Amino acid sequence: MSQFCFGHAAVTLAGVMARVAGWRPDDFWAATPADVAAVLGAWGADAPEQGVARTTMAAMMEAYPDG
Repeated sequence: MSQFCFGHAAVTLAGVMARVAGWRPDDFWAATPADVAAVLGAWGADAPEQGVARTTMAAMMEAYPDG
């Protein structure tokens, strides 16, 4: 596994949300992915709306299992 893990990505995203939206850590951890997407979506208003492909989600779940 690479040195880049889910925990590192989560901390990075928490920092982005703190700077962009003024969220405190409790705000970030209480938010859903849809909440984060709604805030960040305003930055990419011209980008086409799309979700995560099922195969990509399965690969992420395998690479970063819960527990």
